[in-house]
Amino acid sequence: MAAPVTPKDRRKFLGRLSLPERNFVADALRAETVGGVLLLVAAIVALIWANTLGGSYADVRGFHVGIEALGLDLSLQHWAADGLLAIFFFVAGIELKRELVAGELRDPKAAALPVIAAICGMAVPALVYALVNTVGGGAMNGWAVPTATDIAFALAVLAVIGTSLPSALRAFLLTLAVVDDLFAILIIAVFFTKEIDFAALGGSVVGLAVFWLLLRKGVRGWYVYVPLALVIWGLMYNSGVHATIAGVAMGLMLRCSRREGEEHSPGEHIEHLVRPLSAGLAVPLFALMSAGVGVSGGALADVFTRPETLGVVLGLVVGKAVGIFGGTWCAARFTRAELNDDLAWPDVFAVAALAGIGFTVSLLIGELAFDGEGALADEIKAAVLMGSLIAAVCATVLLKLRVRRYQALVEEEERDEDQDGIPDMYEQDNPAYHLRMAAIYDEKAAEHRRLAQLAGAGSDEGGRPA
Repeated sequence: MAAPVTPKDRRKFLGRLSLPERNFVADALRAETVGGVLLLVAAIVALIWANTLGGSYADVRGFHVGIEALGLDLSLQHWAADGLLAIFFFVAGIELKRELVAGELRDPKAAALPVIAAICGMAVPALVYALVNTVGGGAMNGWAVPTATDIAFALAVLAVIGTSLPSALRAFLLTLAVVDDLFAILIIAVFFTKEIDFAALGGSVVGLAVFWLLLRKGVRGWYVYVPLALVIWGLMYNSGVHATIAGVAMGLMLRCSRREGEEHSPGEHIEHLVRPLSAGLAVPLFALMSAGVGVSGGALADVFTRPETLGVVLGLVVGKAVGIFGGTWCAARFTRAELNDDLAWPDVFAVAALAGIGFTVSLLIGELAFDGEGALADEIKAAVLMGSLIAAVCATVLLKLRVRRYQALVEEEERDEDQDGIPDMYEQDNPAYHLRMAAIYDEKAAEHRRLAQLAGAGSDEGGRPA
């Protein structure tokens, strides 16, 4: 007979984060939010540009630049998708490495929930797409398009609508997106690699080995690593494997655990330097080069009538929400995890709906899945935009219904009555904190006694003013 599960044995799902993890999440989300707003602006500019001066937009993103002898004579659109997004995936690789060694994924039991949620949040949209296209007789090669979550765009929506989410929910969204990025990278590597040049791939692997060896030897200097990274990226691109794989591979090699005397690990330091370049330049430029599609009435109508595009929309809006929420609920139901008492399952569903914003990686997979099919490729992009917009609206409504509760939780998280820079909830086991608070309350009590004496001196014995 199994031993009963005691309250001590249970873990709180979406419970309070540790202070270092909370500070890391806050910094990461702040940078991603700024980048997300830039991403949103870039997407709007691309749409306006493509629908007003479509000829010039096509000419700009089709303009070729590079060194043909090295196999790198690419259009600006391909430089954005294969080059700039390698920076984005480099940061994603560092985030994943950090989560594995110091974050939410370091504990297998704690990692189970976001990993299961991410897997279900990718599997269900793919099934929705497959079902729609099986019934409608559409092309099945777009099954992976609705599987991705765009963390920057999701956080941009949060910034625009002004919703304050508790740190645990925000951390869940971030961890979910990091795991989602990992599986998206695997999908790109496995399913969208057509022909492989083994010589170039071997050269890239040798470059990665040198990169790893230099890191282990403690060699420093951007002038060593940046040229080497460019060589690795170029070889990976010419191998036929998507070049963004080189970015995530190098990110995973960085050390993200702190040693004695270190304020930040090398991975955290490099991420701090590169993240603004990724969020503020690389991803917005990719959006500018990829999001420009026609949005005429006929094109929007086709999104809801063609099986390929309808499958993408339903995958993002329905598949993501149902998959993430269902996976999370099942994992919590059949493990020892319990939902945080301050939150409710509708909060998890709202975040699951928000994860249906699949922009950057969905656009990238759409380009790979429908390469050479110009009209259908643009319709798939329109479907990604439409699905992301609908998911954002649904999530906004759901989050707004609980905004007062969120604000109260955030105020409680931020309260710092002793003004020592550490939120009070993290100092409940610190005797010095309680002594400081006792001194603060003694001062307040003394002030109120003084005010009472002054008030009494101005009144007669019956309590009436003199």
